[in-house]
Amino acid sequence: MKIPGTLSSCVAILMCLLCSTPAAQASSGELELPWSDLGAMVAGHRVNLVLPDGAALQGQVLAVREDALVLNINKTSNRQAYPKGQNVIRRPLVSTLQLETSRSSGKTVGVIVGALGGLILGGDLVAHLAQSEAAGVSSFFAISTASSLAGYYIGKHHDRQATVIRIVASY
Repeated sequence: MKIPGTLSSCVAILMCLLCSTPAAQASSGELELPWSDLGAMVAGHRVNLVLPDGAALQGQVLAVREDALVLNINKTSNRQAYPKGQNVIRRPLVSTLQLETSRSSGKTVGVIVGALGGLILGGDLVAHLAQSEAAGVSSFFAISTASSLAGYYIGKHHDRQATVIRIVASY
């Protein structure tokens, strides 16, 4: 089966738009912060950290105190030492953590671009390849829905940002 030229162009344009939108650019970085500045950066956010004993923890930072990190743990690799729920992690145990943040613009752009691309792609396919009205309508809705969902999940993936924060000595 030969794909019409306009269809190929639509697919190429759709893929370029999904991959190159400014809102879809994920970023990750590294920061070095003293303990005193950590609270302003991570309070209320989800973090991942691995402690010196090998325990991996994931949860929301409730507070950063002078001597400890108060964490509401959602996932833990050592339920005996660090059960789920609110826990206090002593300051000497925290040297590096990963801050997870997300934006919402990528999902929005992804859905819009996916929906428009699906409408164009579905319309073109139906106009050139549909054998019957029923097949054309169902193909059109399937293609437009699938491309909208694909745009949403691609945008969601690009919305996630991870920043590695290393704790340094205060000067």
